[in-house]
Amino acid sequence: MVLADPTRREIIGLLAERERSAGELVAVFPVSQPAISRHLRVLREAGLVRVRGEGQRRIYRLDAAPLAELDAWLARYQRFWPARLDALERRIEERRRDVGEEDEGE
Repeated sequence: MVLADPTRREIIGLLAERERSAGELVAVFPVSQPAISRHLRVLREAGLVRVRGEGQRRIYRLDAAPLAELDAWLARYQRFWPARLDALERRIEERRRDVGEEDEGE
């Protein structure tokens, strides 16, 4: 559940653009440096980011290989999604009509 956290997903998105120092990442978020360090540690332990030292700085980069594995796994199930999404859309429209009819009846 590493990617269940929105901050971690945003960190992954930032690192997908380019390498960033820990300080650059800290500056983006309204949380403490230790909190971002914990997120980076979780991502590193999951194999999603790599880190290298550059003088006093730690530079992080995305390791997309695990994401490619996830994408390959998900691809097997994507054929089921359109029908499910269509059914969801129909149900939402039914609910909207039902709510609209209730409002008109008042």
